[in-house]
Amino acid sequence: MKTLTVTATFQARPGKEAELRAALIGLLAPTRKEAGCINYDLHAASDGAGKFLFYENWTSQAALDVHLKSPHIKALLPRVDELCVAFPEIKTWEKIG
Repeated sequence: MKTLTVTATFQARPGKEAELRAALIGLLAPTRKEAGCINYDLHAASDGAGKFLFYENWTSQAALDVHLKSPHIKALLPRVDELCVAFPEIKTWEKIG
């Protein structure tokens, strides 16, 4: 099975770190129940700089596409500008070794 790995990095606006953290934690449970989600793990920068990273693995691009259209992701999108200094950096990766 060829899996798709995704990293998504969020940088909180100053003073919005706790709100962003809570919003991102709120994505964990519903996303982990989605078909095609292998893992969906949230990390916080150890230096406390308000930077967060999702490390995700999906069974296919189609599963990721469904996730990106899910109600919980759609609910976060209007808040990104309020909570983050910029739109999250999202990268997809293919395992080669």
